Parts: sequence; structure tokens; C-alpha cells
Amino acid sequence: MVLLFFFIFEYFNLSEIKKSVYLCNYKHDIMFDFDQYLGFLAFLTILTIGFWLMIFLVSIIPYWIGGALIENMKLKREAKNKTDK
Repeated sequence: MVLLFFFIFEYFNLSEIKKSVYLCNYKHDIMFDFDQYLGFLAFLTILTIGFWLMIFLVSIIPYWIGGALIENMKLKREAKNKTDK
């Protein structure tokens, strides 16, 4: 497996690609401008907030609905017991 990795690494000359990616000598090699970076951070923030909101709602809403149903059943049972007496 290791030999296959080294063969592919040398065959496709990935060492040169690695050098060109990590040695950014020119301004146009920068991946993001500052405003794009801020937009990316805003996107990640909104995505993270949405994820945790979804987890919160998925865990709380069934508990809330189940509690309301049980409370309703208890109230109906109590009302039925009062009418029976």
C-alpha cells in the first residue's frame, strides 16, 4: 500500500504540486480576500447556529408534545373520575 502511494506521488509529480500550493510568492495565489473570508465565516456561523437549533428542536419538541399529551390524558381521566362519583 505504501509503495502504491509513493508510486502515485512520483508518477504524477505531486511534489511539484505541493511546492506550488504552499509557496505562495504572488498576491494572486491568496485563496481568499478579506471580505470573502468574512463571508465564509458568516456562512459557517449561520450553518453552525442552524445545526444546533435543529438538534435542539428535534430533542425538545417531541418531549414537549409528549408532555402535553400526557397532561391532557391526566386531565381527561380526572374529569371522567369526577363525573363518575
